Amino acid sequence: MPITDDLKKTLTDPTPLYALAGAGDLAYEKLREVPGKVEEITADRKAAQERAAARLQEAQTRLAEAQTKVTETVTTLPTDFKVLQERAQGFALQQVGRAAELAVKAKEVYDELAERGKVVVDRGRRETAKQIEEKGATFESKASSVVDEAVVKAADVADGVAGAVAPEDGPAAKSAAKPRAARKPASSKPSTS
Repeated sequence: MPITDDLKKTLTDPTPLYALAGAGDLAYEKLREVPGKVEEITADRKAAQERAAARLQEAQTRLAEAQTKVTETVTTLPTDFKVLQERAQGFALQQVGRAAELAVKAKEVYDELAERGKVVVDRGRRETAKQIEEKGATFESKASSVVDEAVVKAADVADGVAGAVAPEDGPAAKSAAKPRAARKPASSKPSTS
C-alpha cells in the first residue's frame, strides 16, 4: 500500500499547477505595467502638445496686442489719416505675418514631437512584446522539463509498482515459490554431508 499511496501522491500533487498559476500571475503582473508605460508616454506627448498650444496662444496674444496698439495709435492721432491708416495696416500685416510664422513653427514642433512619440511608443511596444515572448518561452521550457520529469517519475513508480505487485499476486508467483522451497532442502543436503 505505501507504493500505491506514493503513486497517488505523485499523480495528485498540485505543485505543477501551482507553478503554472504562478507563471500566469507573473505574466499578468508584467502586462499590468504596460498601461503605466503607455500613460507615461502619453503624458510626455500631452506636455509637448501643451507647450505647442502655449506658444500658439502667445503668438495670438501678441497679435491681439499689436492690433490693439494699431487701433489706439490710429485713434489718438488726428492728423493725416491716410498716412496713419497705411502705417497701421502695414504694422498689422507685419504682426499677422509674425503670428503666422510662429504658428507654423509651433505646428512643426508639434509634428516633430508627435513623430518622436510614435517612434517611442512603437519601440516600447516591440520591447514589451519581445520581453513577453522571452518570458513565455522560458516558462514553456521550464514547464516542459517539469512535465517530462513528472512523466519519467510516474513511469518509474508504475514500473516499480507493477514489478512489486505481479510476483506476489499472480499464479506464476505461487508456482515459482514452490520450486524454490523444493530446491532449498536439496541444496542443504550436500552442504551437510
